[in-house]
Amino acid sequence: MVGLTTSMRRGRWRFFRHDAGQEAGPPPSVYLLLFVASQLLGLWSVAALDAKVMWPANAVLLAAVLQLSRYKALGVLVGCALINLVSNIIRGDAAVIAVTNVAFNMTQVIVATLLIRRFCGAALDMRRPKRLLRFALIAAAPSVAFTTLLAGLVAVVVSGPPLESLGFRMRHLFDMELLAMMIVTPTLLLVARSHRFRSDAQARPAEFVLLMVLVTAAVVWAFGQNQAPILFMILPPLILLAFRLSPPWTAGAVLWVTVIAVGATVTGHGPVTLTRLQPDPVLDTVPTVMRQMSVLHLFLLTLVVTALPITTLSTERRRLMTRLGVRTEAALAAVKRAETADQAKSRFLAMMSHEMRTPLTGVTGYADLLARRPGLDDEGRRQVEAIKQCGEAMLRLIEDLLEVSHGGAEVALKPTDIPALIEEAVAPSREWANVRGLDFTVSIAPEAQGGVWTDGRRLRQILHHLSANAVKFTGLGGVRVVADRRGDHLRVQIHDTGCGMTDEVLCGVFSLFQQADATTSRAHQGAGVGLALAKSHVDRLGGTISVESAPGMGTTFTVEIPAEPVEIVQSDAPQPLEARRMRILVVDDHPLNRNLMRVMLEAADCDTAEACDGAEAVEAVAAGAFDLVLMDVRMPVMDGIAATRAIRSLIGPAADVAVLAVTAEAMPEDAARCLAAGMDGHLAKPITQAALYAAIDAALAAASDRRDDAQAA
Repeated sequence: MVGLTTSMRRGRWRFFRHDAGQEAGPPPSVYLLLFVASQLLGLWSVAALDAKVMWPANAVLLAAVLQLSRYKALGVLVGCALINLVSNIIRGDAAVIAVTNVAFNMTQVIVATLLIRRFCGAALDMRRPKRLLRFALIAAAPSVAFTTLLAGLVAVVVSGPPLESLGFRMRHLFDMELLAMMIVTPTLLLVARSHRFRSDAQARPAEFVLLMVLVTAAVVWAFGQNQAPILFMILPPLILLAFRLSPPWTAGAVLWVTVIAVGATVTGHGPVTLTRLQPDPVLDTVPTVMRQMSVLHLFLLTLVVTALPITTLSTERRRLMTRLGVRTEAALAAVKRAETADQAKSRFLAMMSHEMRTPLTGVTGYADLLARRPGLDDEGRRQVEAIKQCGEAMLRLIEDLLEVSHGGAEVALKPTDIPALIEEAVAPSREWANVRGLDFTVSIAPEAQGGVWTDGRRLRQILHHLSANAVKFTGLGGVRVVADRRGDHLRVQIHDTGCGMTDEVLCGVFSLFQQADATTSRAHQGAGVGLALAKSHVDRLGGTISVESAPGMGTTFTVEIPAEPVEIVQSDAPQPLEARRMRILVVDDHPLNRNLMRVMLEAADCDTAEACDGAEAVEAVAAGAFDLVLMDVRMPVMDGIAATRAIRSLIGPAADVAVLAVTAEAMPEDAARCLAAGMDGHLAKPITQAALYAAIDAALAAASDRRDDAQAA
């Protein structure tokens, strides 16, 4: 027995439950009592009806073996075999027949158990329709058919009954035992794991009682009369119950219907007794009730294959809906957390951009003023230029990091003058190349001259990063920028005679924070964001970027973006700022910034007034006549956005004053927010004198156009 047990435990072919599994269901004594009750039912039916009408004993034993641990299951198996043997002897069977019957019953349970363990899963979860179908077709039916064939073979060898009578008895045995196994075993399995179904039932206690009453009433009505075949009246309430109750209760209801139906039929009541039996001399010795039981078995089997799949499908649907609800809530919570984190990141970026640009405004602004002082000697001018270049380099690094972290704004297409944009984008690199003694040339083909429809800010950053990267990695020779057209696409190539790149470096050249030499002794500086940012801008513009390089042979970056030609409308040149006598209000909460702009404006012979927050700015504009307001955005008391809206709501000419945002909030969406509030321009800090003058000219022109549009309307 130990050897058999060991062989059965190998692989997925198991007989006893895994030792690590959780035992479920009633104790062994309950299964033994149920088995004894089944034997008593068999003895009674043989004594009273001279036939077995139902045989649930094997189904009870199968459920016990599936549920109990190895040693408990083995004890129940031996105990039930002895009980079965005693019952056969009491019934009057010969010793050989009694032992053979016990062997057949045990064989049926063993075969069914092996098949269930192999094909229905270790969990024995009958909630799943697929597992219930496997239990019926792969385990129950084959095991019952196998023992039925063995019983028929033994009957032929021992007594040789007529084939017609033998065929009927084998069919009756198969129907009877399969029906019991389809009803009793799933019911006991489901009841043993009823804790899994606590949340499955939808019906409340009152509805549960009502459904059970309806099913009972329908069964009693159908089987309490002998006049009409109204078995179909049981199906509607039973199907409704299957939809509303969990599988254990549905299986219990089917078992309850079976008890009433069998009891009524064997006592001569119900529609089954209306079955017309054809005269058959071969079956004259077969009790009438046994011949009629075939109809009852078919009816009960129909109930099983209808109610149990419905309740398992309904349970599976409710389980999936519950899981979907939980996962939906988790997904919504994750989305909310992501949105909160994104908002926090945006607030952090906005704050960091403002806080870092504010001191840089003083560094680069005052350096620019110092560089313009006439009495500065060459060494002093060189030192001031070094401060200015370091500040500008720090600003570019901050802008790159913020751009990468922010993810970039929407693409803003507008007419762009390509020659002017290229010259502006490569100007810092050209200056750096001259300092290092490198050649730096720009060649623009005739077909690339003029304007195109593109995002000038993104294209400017692309060319700036590529040209700066080329100068940085070139020690001898030079850098050449070539622009031409390919149909509706603009192509720009940046060639350098630098050190080149290996294939390994080329594979990650556009990766964020990727550097050709990341060691602490590297010869080139940088954060490794320029090329990644250039690639991101090219992708957002719908273009392509490629690189060709070899060690010692230099590098060529090729950028190609969609850029339809467009005519650039030349506006009238604005009157030089130095030629105007304007009164300008400087609004900023930082005194150093106010002083810096005051000095820059006084150099252009402008009258200035100052305000340290938006509220003071509104009062000053309402009280005095100003030509222009230089408005910071992030200020205490009242910010620049609210102040601009308040100015626009004033009565009289003061409402039309030109307002230029001079702020450390430099993201594209910040500029859009300023313009939407009624400002006429946006200048990002840090500022230089030339940039301030150009922004003032543009803001005054925009304000003039705004007034003209308002008058025309």
